[in-house]
Amino acid sequence: MKKAAIAVLLVLLTGLACGPSSRITSSWTASGISNNGYRKIIVLALLREPDRGLREKMEQHLVGDLRNIGYDAICSCDEYNPKAFENMNEEQSIAKLRGSGVDAVVTIVLLDKTKEKMYVPGRVIYSPYYQYHNHFWSYSRSMYNRINVQGYYEENTRYFWESNFYDLSQNNLLYSAQSQSFDPPNAETMGHEYGMMITRDMVKKGLLKETAAR
Repeated sequence: MKKAAIAVLLVLLTGLACGPSSRITSSWTASGISNNGYRKIIVLALLREPDRGLREKMEQHLVGDLRNIGYDAICSCDEYNPKAFENMNEEQSIAKLRGSGVDAVVTIVLLDKTKEKMYVPGRVIYSPYYQYHNHFWSYSRSMYNRINVQGYYEENTRYFWESNFYDLSQNNLLYSAQSQSFDPPNAETMGHEYGMMITRDMVKKGLLKETAAR
């Protein structure tokens, strides 16, 4: 019985370890929204120039997920260079987008990126209390082995994101989501998780609809 319980616990822990690295921490949707059958949605990631490769991955994956549910979505990195709107005011920028047939914008902003150091013990042994603690020798040996195996420090990176959805017909903010990505293995994985997560949340909140045949 105990062995079976331990096996179940190991399976659960393995599943958690392999879970997604990104999660939404909060999201907001304007009241009284209705799907307007957006014709063309542009995804615009606002990241620093050194993160250009990450910017492209984040845009491409969110665009792909929007297309999967039936929307005509495009990447800003495919349509415009990073400084395309630099010398324009608000009116000129919106006119440029509308002139390209864009009627909605989804922004992706990297608010912050932090590195964290976490100490990982060299050896951690979980065992029934009576097995190691009931006798001096077994207890002292297990503790000696545990404290004398050197641990190490592991560095993890946490990304803090914000995505907004703007309807350009009235230039209104209809949706905003804040999220975190904890130490993703690479930009490809982070973009993949983020795109699906934000798209699903916008559908769940009624902002978008799955219009494509599945």
